[in-house]
Amino acid sequence: MNTLKRILRRGALAAACVASAAAMAQAYPAKAVTIIVPYPPGGGTDALMRIMQPVLAKMWGQTVVVENKPGAAGTLGGDAVARSAPDGYTLLMSSTGGVNDKNASQFAPIMLVSASPYVIVANPKVPASNLKELVEHAKKNPGKVTFGSSGPGSASHLSGELFKSVAGIDLLHVPYKGVGQAVADLLGGQIDMLFAPAQAVMPSVQAGKLKAFAVTSAKRATALPELPTAIEAGVPGYDAVGWFGLFAPVATSKDIVNKVAADANKVLADPEVRKKILALGAEPSGGTPEEFGRFAAADRAKWAKLIKERNLVVE
Repeated sequence: MNTLKRILRRGALAAACVASAAAMAQAYPAKAVTIIVPYPPGGGTDALMRIMQPVLAKMWGQTVVVENKPGAAGTLGGDAVARSAPDGYTLLMSSTGGVNDKNASQFAPIMLVSASPYVIVANPKVPASNLKELVEHAKKNPGKVTFGSSGPGSASHLSGELFKSVAGIDLLHVPYKGVGQAVADLLGGQIDMLFAPAQAVMPSVQAGKLKAFAVTSAKRATALPELPTAIEAGVPGYDAVGWFGLFAPVATSKDIVNKVAADANKVLADPEVRKKILALGAEPSGGTPEEFGRFAAADRAKWAKLIKERNLVVE
């Protein structure tokens, strides 16, 4: 009899917990939400979040604070989110390198915001008018052509390392704390080239301040149909895509994760939001937390293989 009472008591407690979590999700958000971008302003992750921010704030009727916390190729800001209370009020908007094999277990995937090819761009002083000529220039000057990134292990770094491997060239990697800083030095001529999110470099390309050679995906980008793929431009076998997505601390209730995902999907479906994202050269994604989790895990496995094969040092 006592055993039956204990079972019933546990069942009632579990039901109460489920009901409490559902009630919290229904009331969410009841105060300001902070979304940490683990890179400096001006990069691709920041640009996408700034587009989504005002629409989320209006939808929720609450302030949405975007806080830039750069460092360690995106893992510094990620650590701050992982240590925060798992209540949905501190979220992470990160990109490929910021959530890796070392820290992925600390986060609950919410939604894939964008999975787009990067753009291979160069300073106008680089003596090449297309990607094939760039590769030839690099082969004639091994270790002298520089490419920037948002830090060791970031997507902009790994995309460059994969390019080196596939093209059979030696480029010198110059890491920064974010793509925005790398773009500034690229414009200034301190580095030669960059593998960067379209939203971070296409405004400068369109202004004639940078040269764009190709996109990094196997297929042409919907948002940048005029740019060839690297494969079309003379580097067969090269394929790399950078992604951006929302995460919560791993212990965040599934109800809140699903609530944020559903609302973020509505934001990405907004015609004005889509228009602004496409205008930057990125492509809106969306989907469920489960779909994002599977996508991110497969992508991490791809880059982990490259890191091991090339013995790369990452943050």
